Amino acid sequence: MAETLWILGIHMTKFGKHPDEDLVDLASEAALGALADGGVSMKDIGVLAAGNLLGGVGGIGQLLQKQIGQTGIPVYNVQNACATGATALRTVCMAIKAGEAEMGLAVGVEKLSGAGLLGARPRKDESGTWSRSGRLGAVGAVDGRIGTETMAGVFAQVGMEYGHKYGGADFELFARISEKNHAHSTLNPLAAYQKRMSLEQIMNDVMIAYPNTRPMCSANTDGAAAAVVIADSALQRLPLEQRRRAVKIAASVLTSDPWTEACQVLPDVNTLTRAAAAQAYEQAGVGPGDLDLVELHDCFATAELVHYDNLMLCEEGGAVDFFKSGAPWRDGSTPVNVSGGLQSKGHPIAATGIANVWEIATHLRGEAGDRQIEGARVGLAHVIGLGSACGVHILEKAAA
Repeated sequence: MAETLWILGIHMTKFGKHPDEDLVDLASEAALGALADGGVSMKDIGVLAAGNLLGGVGGIGQLLQKQIGQTGIPVYNVQNACATGATALRTVCMAIKAGEAEMGLAVGVEKLSGAGLLGARPRKDESGTWSRSGRLGAVGAVDGRIGTETMAGVFAQVGMEYGHKYGGADFELFARISEKNHAHSTLNPLAAYQKRMSLEQIMNDVMIAYPNTRPMCSANTDGAAAAVVIADSALQRLPLEQRRRAVKIAASVLTSDPWTEACQVLPDVNTLTRAAAAQAYEQAGVGPGDLDLVELHDCFATAELVHYDNLMLCEEGGAVDFFKSGAPWRDGSTPVNVSGGLQSKGHPIAATGIANVWEIATHLRGEAGDRQIEGARVGLAHVIGLGSACGVHILEKAAA
């Protein structure tokens, strides 16, 4: 049987604008913070996986090593859309499970403040008109014809489709989801925005892609997060204080879109998430009812609603009733996005997957301060990237 894995140390920077720090600076802050949190150093690390999506630097892992310690270990540079950070963590987990290292470091970093609306851009020739060019160019004309690949549009469609299929998901309900997350953010000092917003403010703000107004969209920010993962056999050799703060990785799952009879071009954020959740619950030996908190990928308010269902936090088709019951508020039965979520905490793409894990781990350690979910013992972190990739990690509190 494969060895149990633990998060020994974990850290995230404050998300927001960091004009005086570049990608390597932010990644170094997160990595050194995670190492210090775990009570180890780079000489203890046997594998490094580093993720960056839009920085254009190439080899972010090697650049990071030159800043914090170049030790000759294998380095994996990963890109996997919004699941990049989760993929870096998964890569380290696989290397340790394979017996290639006892301890590894996963890092995700992005600089996105001021990036504006992200999504597909049609390819144009010198005349400024769209032109077909190769395999990717052939699907560039999707936008405005059979759908969209722009993230705001994709998740707007996903939410509207859910409402049409099951009923009850109207503009006001989606705005109330955003109202919850902005309220939660006021207790998170590392969130980019820590401001409660009224329902009226949210609904009357600039419309980005109906039914998502600007406050209902994830905030493009700078930031980084990192985690030190250790094998159980190595953990047992460490002092008691380090072992007490370790958090068990009960499940680590990464999925992509399966074959379907539907369109193979347009994104499907539901199927791969439900598959990842099912695998994670089986791997961890728990069910949705065992979760004390969830950090899910609320890149838009519409996304949060459908992922209640995809992660099986409610019965199929029951996401609206689940939200209306008050369950996902921090004082509800299944707190969701107590960090403020991507809409308030921010979404530096490659960092988000590890940052969501950081939030869960911090609660399981009992170190979340004013936003602490009392008695938290099991939590789930979820991210999804268009293209397609979904990462789910289930964490458990260490036994006393």
